[in-house]
Amino acid sequence: MHIAVLGAGSWGTALAIQLARAGNVVRLWDRNMERAAKMQADRENRRYLPGVLLPDSITVASELDYCLLSCDMVVSVIPSQHTRGVLTQALPHLNPLVPICCASKGIERGTLMTMEEVFREVLPRSFHAQLSFLAGPSFAKEVALDLPTAVVVASRFSEVAEEVAQAFHAGRFRVYHTDDIVGAELGGALKNVVAIACGVADGLGIGLNARAALMTRGLAEITRLAIARGANPLTLAGLSGMGDLVLTCTGNLSRNRRVGLGLGEGKTLDTILAELGQVAEGVVTAETARELAQREGIDAPITEEVYQLLYKGKSAQRALSDLLGRERKAERG
Repeated sequence: MHIAVLGAGSWGTALAIQLARAGNVVRLWDRNMERAAKMQADRENRRYLPGVLLPDSITVASELDYCLLSCDMVVSVIPSQHTRGVLTQALPHLNPLVPICCASKGIERGTLMTMEEVFREVLPRSFHAQLSFLAGPSFAKEVALDLPTAVVVASRFSEVAEEVAQAFHAGRFRVYHTDDIVGAELGGALKNVVAIACGVADGLGIGLNARAALMTRGLAEITRLAIARGANPLTLAGLSGMGDLVLTCTGNLSRNRRVGLGLGEGKTLDTILAELGQVAEGVVTAETARELAQREGIDAPITEEVYQLLYKGKSAQRALSDLLGRERKAERG
């Protein structure tokens, strides 16, 4: 297949490498002309994935129309807050008969839309049947290095999910499929907020018991909100729920966990993000998830405390104290 990958950050580059590894011809789009030309010449994304060579079947370009020309599939890996703009720009060059897979995780500011809702609003109805969404525990660097990984593709139509899954499925990259887009998307987005909380706990040095408690109660929080939006609760026990949560809350490659670590160590958010040099989706998702939970009438105490830490200047110690001081309740209440 000829596949266009939109977004040349670490995740977009890693997915382009995997698609090439699976035997596809890939055009990788970077909006910055100089950066795209350098990647094409160096055969390496030195900013985000240094030391990993791009296969010969990947072409990097900054011309969106060229990347989308006569492609058999489109993979969007644009940060969630910029997805609407890039998708609007791409629309004149998209084919409604071609599968479109979104691999971004987040909830849009202002609208509180998931990525599926953004895609369905921007794209005409003729495109909707071709939409799919990739989620699951997958650090970009490990995918790029061909380390064993399992993910899930969600689509309302099984034949679309299977076609997209087959395009990615090769080597040590195993792809499952599901029809629960809501569960897959919300699991993938909301786990980033819990990862920040776990990073804070680790930064404070309060122990592994605390991390396990935050992960478990975080999963309960995610599941409550996802069910309220129509998700199957079993999805949250799978790759896009528990799987992604475990990886992001414990792995040293997790950008969101590193944000939390910095906060727990007393650093300011601006300093942490400057040191990170990449997008940490959980920072924005803490705000949008809080608003979404309030709109749906869902209790989300971990999300609330992370929001207070990030946006209201609350100290890590005070946030922890307020979480521990909550009224006792039944576990499944």
